[in-house]
Amino acid sequence: MQDTRALALTFEVSGLPPVKTEALSIFAAGHRQAARVRALLQAACTAAQRTGWTPLDGPVEVDLTLRCPPGHRTSDASTLLGGVCAVLQDKKRVANIGLAHLGVLVDVALYGDDRQIRRLSYAEEPAEDFSYQVRVAAVPAVV
Repeated sequence: MQDTRALALTFEVSGLPPVKTEALSIFAAGHRQAARVRALLQAACTAAQRTGWTPLDGPVEVDLTLRCPPGHRTSDASTLLGGVCAVLQDKKRVANIGLAHLGVLVDVALYGDDRQIRRLSYAEEPAEDFSYQVRVAAVPAVV
């Protein structure tokens, strides 16, 4: 029987991505990244529901394209990728901080764990307003 689930998911988010820059979890209630985390989770949830996405359990790749006014980037690529990847993984392993404030968005996961990531890419494109595109895909098995 052939696996017919989607193996790549691409979606757009307005604003800036969450950044991972400190020891305090970006999932903590009241964290300064809370609005960005919620926006990313909502966009991922909408895209996953639209396509019937189920979380990937094998190797994945994550692509992030930031659109921003020239000369106005707010963070470096590693903190942007770290924030996006943390938000898109299964959040059950950070449940010790309390995630009830996320409501149903706590269940949004595009893959199980960021240890599955085998490829990362980051690009910037000029734009009048901040936004970004995220693509998560299964890494094809090497034969």
